Amino acid sequence: MNRLLIILTISIVLASCTSETDNLSNTDKINSYKKQIEELSLKIEDIEKNSGEVEYTGLKIPVKVEEIVAQPFSHSFTATGELESIAEAFISPEVNGQIISINVSEGEYVKKGQLLARLNTVVIDKNIIEVKSQLNLAKTIYEKQSQLWEKKIGSERQYLEAKNNYEALENSLYTLEAQKDMAVITSPIHGIVEEIYQKKGELASPGMQLMQIVNIDELYVSVQLSEAYLPVIHKGDVVNVTFPSYPGLLYREPVYRTGNVINPQNRTFIVQVKVNNEDEKLKPHMQANIRINDYNTDNAIVLPSIIIREDMTGPFIFIIEKENGNDVATKKYIKTGRSFEDKTEVIEGINVGDVIITQGYNNISKGSVVNVVN
Repeated sequence: MNRLLIILTISIVLASCTSETDNLSNTDKINSYKKQIEELSLKIEDIEKNSGEVEYTGLKIPVKVEEIVAQPFSHSFTATGELESIAEAFISPEVNGQIISINVSEGEYVKKGQLLARLNTVVIDKNIIEVKSQLNLAKTIYEKQSQLWEKKIGSERQYLEAKNNYEALENSLYTLEAQKDMAVITSPIHGIVEEIYQKKGELASPGMQLMQIVNIDELYVSVQLSEAYLPVIHKGDVVNVTFPSYPGLLYREPVYRTGNVINPQNRTFIVQVKVNNEDEKLKPHMQANIRINDYNTDNAIVLPSIIIREDMTGPFIFIIEKENGNDVATKKYIKTGRSFEDKTEVIEGINVGDVIITQGYNNISKGSVVNVVN
């Protein structure tokens, strides 16, 4: 209605002025028209001011918007570690000896107590035979001295010497047989023979690794975390375990244990998760990632991280406000919280119900008139 009123007023004024300037020269006509235009402009401005509306005739920048609603928000972080075998054994003989047989091969599955290798026991065998012979004689003498001593015949010293000699030879035989048993090397665990370091005919000795056996039925995922995470992770917390080598493989397992000592070198503590490896896909020292949830809220303002921009003052976004009947982009500075994946929590600066610009924000500036499109 205001626009029609303005047009009608201009038309009446122009009609009345035309008849008044018919008899003037061209120069006077031009000056008269300029004066009339100035007067009309003032009248138009006055009408617009009184009506409270200004018609915007410039370019409106197309944007897409979204109304802010409260929603749940969670934050997680990922720590990288590696797999460790729970049961692993580096086999070493308990006595010196030449290897006369290796009874397993690399890659073979062995059971606890299964024979792995034998060492040469020729010297021990001869010593056992000799001690057994001496033991038989000592036993006979001891039995006869015992019978005489019961009849009060002979001296107590003879009886005690016979008894001591018999018992000493018994102990010697036991020691030699134990040494012979040590020359038979058996597996202390169930597992797979990963590597054999020595060959038949070589000399084996205590402390020298003969072979390695590893059990991969169960493995630890071990990671080192900053001590700052001590309040947020505890034994029993369920975490996600993934593996770069197997992108589709996911385990959800409880934390098996958290370390009780902080490493003074890097201010970290250990976190371990136990995983079953029934199909034997996983291998010791393979890289693994643990995703740990450390923050949850049910009522948060969450924005796409990509729409948050930053200048010298700080992070900001654009929201829509009404000015003179137009949608205008308004710059809002915000305080952000945690970010996870492509979302960021906003702590201060905007409220539920505000309308934010989610597309087209790169083409606008503060005060830009926009056109909201679907």
